[in-house]
Amino acid sequence: MKRIDFYKTASGGSPVEEFFDTLSDNQVSKVLWVLKLVRELDPVPSQYFTKLVNTDDLWEVRVQMAGNIFRLLGFIEGDRIVILTNGFQKKTQKTPKREIELAEARKREHQSREETKNG
Repeated sequence: MKRIDFYKTASGGSPVEEFFDTLSDNQVSKVLWVLKLVRELDPVPSQYFTKLVNTDDLWEVRVQMAGNIFRLLGFIEGDRIVILTNGFQKKTQKTPKREIELAEARKREHQSREETKNG
């Protein structure tokens, strides 16, 4: 079973949790159901979890609900930990470049903090 963590900013905020606050209760329930699949299934069907090409090893959690498409971006750390960096409602065919750049920046920041912490 994989562990799913949410990226924390240097000040302790959680952008993914802030994204959840913008969703309806039903939408949050669906996102959490998909996260449960990601956590428990091995392999996870690509309709729910897939690696993004041409990125710094980013992964995408994919949620579709009643015509709405939501994405959570993140990365894998170690063998079993998925760290989600940001979430958004997808309105175009392609994943927005700014969302990918944000996820990559947060990944670098997280790794830098981990290296500093672990000496």
